[in-house]
Amino acid sequence: MADGNLRTRRLVVFLYPFADAIKGADYDVQDGLVHIRIQQRNGRKTLTTVQGLSAEYDLKKIVRACKKEFACNGTVIEHPEYGEVLQLQGDQRENICQWLTKSGLAKPEQLKVHGF
Repeated sequence: MADGNLRTRRLVVFLYPFADAIKGADYDVQDGLVHIRIQQRNGRKTLTTVQGLSAEYDLKKIVRACKKEFACNGTVIEHPEYGEVLQLQGDQRENICQWLTKSGLAKPEQLKVHGF
């Protein structure tokens, strides 16, 4: 019985990656902090990085949604210390905070914004 539920859950997560977050299931939201940082590149160019999202989420799909929503480029990088980190072009700190809480991927008290 438990094996059947696991298969169904994997299928739902595959088809709808934000399904549990939209339903408001607290067990899918990570209890740790989500760190949002800004890094200065050259001149006025900046990068926004997001670290600490739950490993259950498909970060590539999250980046794809963020790129469309914020009209910027982005990628998932492998950091030696932090693991997989989202990287977005430009200062997207406010946008990503609002989007993460709106989509249910993180609670406002879990977000820690670093930078300037």
